[in-house]
Parts: sequence; C-alpha cells; structure tokens
Amino acid sequence: MAHLQNIDAAHDSLLLRNLPAPIVETLLSDAIKRNYGRGETLFLQGETAQSIHVVLNGWVKLYRVGPNGNEAVVNVFTRGHSFGEAIAFRGGDYPVSAEAVTDCTMLLISARSFISTMRKEPDVALAVLASTFQHLHELVSQVEQIKAQTGAQRVAEFLLKLCECTEGECIVTLPYDKVLIAGRLGMKPESLSRAFAKLKPVGVTISRNHAAIKDIGALRDYAEEDPAAAWNKAT
Repeated sequence: MAHLQNIDAAHDSLLLRNLPAPIVETLLSDAIKRNYGRGETLFLQGETAQSIHVVLNGWVKLYRVGPNGNEAVVNVFTRGHSFGEAIAFRGGDYPVSAEAVTDCTMLLISARSFISTMRKEPDVALAVLASTFQHLHELVSQVEQIKAQTGAQRVAEFLLKLCECTEGECIVTLPYDKVLIAGRLGMKPESLSRAFAKLKPVGVTISRNHAAIKDIGALRDYAEEDPAAAWNKAT
C-alpha cells in the first residue's frame, strides 16, 4: 500500500504526470523513499549528483552560501515538484545545497535508471524537457518579479499563489518562516515586514503564520498594476 501511495504521489509530479503508468512503475521500481526532519540537509553544494528528487510531502529549499557567509535562496519546492534532473543526468556536482524547510518525504530516483528508461521510451525525454522548461520559466519569472515589481507586489503575488479560492475572502497559511519567504522573494526580513504593512490598505492582515485576505480581486489588481503607480504607494 505504501508503495502504491508513493507511485500516486510521484505520478502527480510535473516530471511524471504525463507518462503512462507502466513507465512510471519502471522508473520507480528502484526509487528510494526518505523522510527528512526540519532543518536536515538533503545534499550539499559540491557533492556529486546521482539522484532525481521528487517531493512527496513538505517543503525543501535550494540555496547557495556566498563567500561572505550570506545565504541566497535559489528556490523552494513542495509536493509534486522535482529537482536535480539535469545535473544528475550529467553526473556533475550540485551547484546548490538542499535543506528540508519542514518535515518532508522525498522520493529519490536513480539517474542511471532514469537514463536507461529514457533511451527506451522517448516519452520520458519529453517529460524531462517539460520539467526543465518549467524550472526555467519559474526562474525567469523570479527575475522579472525582482526587476519589475515592488517588494509589496512580490509579496502580494506570493500570497495569491497560496490562495485556494479565486475571489472573495481567503485565509492562507504561510508555508514556511518569514526569513525564508524574504529570501525566496529577494528581500531582507525587515523589507518583508514593511511590505506586509504596505498591504494592509489592500486588505491583507498578517497574524503569526496566517494571512487574512479581504478581497482576492483587489490584491490581484494591486500585484498586476503598473509598477510606476505601485512605487508611489509602496516605496
């Protein structure tokens, strides 16, 4: 039963969701399920990549530590996301480190087995391309947000992505601590606090790890409005 649950969860991932069940079963035949506690390291920058990681539950962050000791958050992943495909296929060294932000469950798929299956099944190669494109699209979106949006607008968009409804009121749970949210959005923690304060007139109230949104439509309009107009409000 646990094995079947792993297959179902992995099949929901962007990397595997469009593949036929028999191919997924083959790819996961020797996959390893691992549980990590909050703060536990999955791998460190410079280690040799041998596996593709699929998040079954929880949150994981990828980060780099600069020469000055400052940590730069590269990305944060949750259920259904995969990472490490390209570097694992090359057998290269990880350019980032990975850490469990919360207690999490991971599925580690052998890169060697994945490559073997990919040579026999062209659809697997297409799935890898789709996943790689998604990673690139997300990185481009992050750069665009940092360049074209105010800090408050980036926070607004972050909150909107957490909403389970499309209109009206909504209360969302912040998935990880504010320091990590700030790093994920390219901000300092103090800047994040100011951004939260600037969203109050738009109907956003922060209480511990929850955000109460009075009007999703109004928040979306704020996130999408012309940056020049937003700067007048948020700087």
